[in-house]
Amino acid sequence: MEPSSGDRTSSDDGRTFRRENERVVNEIAQGLRTLDSGVGWFSGLGPTRQQEVLQEVADYAMQAQITPADGRAGVVRSGVKPTANPAVMICMDPPRYGFAGLPTAEHVKACRVLVSVFAIADARRSETYCHSPKPARR
Repeated sequence: MEPSSGDRTSSDDGRTFRRENERVVNEIAQGLRTLDSGVGWFSGLGPTRQQEVLQEVADYAMQAQITPADGRAGVVRSGVKPTANPAVMICMDPPRYGFAGLPTAEHVKACRVLVSVFAIADARRSETYCHSPKPARR
């Protein structure tokens, strides 16, 4: 059975939104966009979209295999108090990833923490696994 045009539009909108999430998060991680600019974009989303972004960025952080040191450094970079729920969650060993389930009032803090921790873990992984020395020329 073919999806109706309404289903296709909804599905296309979801893919477009995910690509936008990925682009914004990666721009922040690569230093092409400031954290404050990304948080401004995030703040303009409705609560459901914010939850989707938090889940997606938590997935990125898991894939980057964050360490407790990444968590602590990310909290410092994020500007969020170390006692705030998202900061405590990311610094646990192992980290807790239920950020999308936090109260709406904590979503911006969770976004700041997650994106900051992801940026640190991604840079560490890139340095460790992607920048192997080039072989000597003969």
